[in-house]
Amino acid sequence: MLNKKMLPKKMKRAVLAFAVAGAACFGALGSSHALFPIPQAHAASKTTAGDYAAENALKTLNSFYKPALKGQFPGAVSGLTIGKSTKQNVIQKIGEPTVPGKSSGAFDVYGADMGNPGYAFSYQQNKIREMRYFGTNVERQTNIGGITISMLKQNWYAPNAVSTFKNGKKTQTKLTYIRGDYKLEFIFNSSKDLDHINLTAK
Repeated sequence: MLNKKMLPKKMKRAVLAFAVAGAACFGALGSSHALFPIPQAHAASKTTAGDYAAENALKTLNSFYKPALKGQFPGAVSGLTIGKSTKQNVIQKIGEPTVPGKSSGAFDVYGADMGNPGYAFSYQQNKIREMRYFGTNVERQTNIGGITISMLKQNWYAPNAVSTFKNGKKTQTKLTYIRGDYKLEFIFNSSKDLDHINLTAK
C-alpha cells in the first residue's frame, strides 16, 4: 500500500533530483563551444568594433577639413594659426613641449599621453611655420590609425599632389590637399598606416 503522506515528499525529491540533473546537463552543454558554436555573435561583435573604429577615424579625418581653411587644426590646439600665432600662444594653450626643439626651425614636440594626441610645432620669426598632428597612442585605430589612403580619397576629393620620399629606412607617401592659403599634408607609411598630418602655408 502507498503511504499517501509520504507521496508528496517522494515526488518533491524526484522533481528536485530531476531539476538538478537537468540544470547540470544544461550548464555542461551551454559551456561547450564545440557543441554550441555561435559564429554569428562573434562576427557581429567584430563587425561592430570595426565599424566603431572606422566611424571615429572618419570623424577625425573630417574634423581637419574646415579648420585647415583658416590655417588651423581642430581639437586641443584649435585657434592656433599658421603664420599668426606665436610660440607663447602655443605654450599658453597646451603648455611647455615634451621635447623642445634644439635649433632654429626645429620642432617642439608634444608627446601623446593618456589618450591625448601628440603635436609638433616649428617656428619662423617666433610665428608658427608648421604644425604636425600625430594622433593618439590609446585606441589609435579610432583616431589617426584608422585613416587610410582609400578612406581619404573616397571621402574627400583627389589630392592636389602625391609624392614619395625616404625618411630614414621608411619610404613614405605624401598626399597634399590645398585648403585656401594652406597645405594639408597626409604622410603615410603605407596605404593603411597614416604616420601624421602636416599643416603649412601654401
